[in-house]
Amino acid sequence: MTAPSTFGLSTEARNLHWLLSNLVEEVPGVHSVTVVSSDGLMLLSSDPGHLNARATGRQDGPKGSSADLATIVSGIGSLTQGAAKLMDGGGVKQTMVAMDEGSVFVMSISDGSLLGVHATPDCDMSVIAYHMALFVGRAGHVLTPELRSELRKSMESTQ
Repeated sequence: MTAPSTFGLSTEARNLHWLLSNLVEEVPGVHSVTVVSSDGLMLLSSDPGHLNARATGRQDGPKGSSADLATIVSGIGSLTQGAAKLMDGGGVKQTMVAMDEGSVFVMSISDGSLLGVHATPDCDMSVIAYHMALFVGRAGHVLTPELRSELRKSMESTQ
């Protein structure tokens, strides 16, 4: 993964970028990761399939760009939150979609943001869920409105 430039960002923003990069690089089977705000805007993202695309000539992440994973995560989050309301199920903690050629995991962050992971079909789901929970635990308390604004501006300047 090519780390995004964190020059000029606050310590909290740099730490979140580091946590995201670490999740992609250290957890086997992870293709790409994104964090989206409660209103569906991408706050953080890895470069989906960057290493594999270079080695194999094909991209392993969602088609197109990291924005596609953010869109998918936002949609899954909205759908599951609506289903939970209809069923009086309370808040949605985690959603997992298993497909023939991969998996998508979505986990709620305390401020209403969502962490999304696209992984290989043979990934160890419990390991991915564990590392996502670690990320949420570390990131949830620092995602203040000010930091979300800073991350949005950072994402806009790289697009």
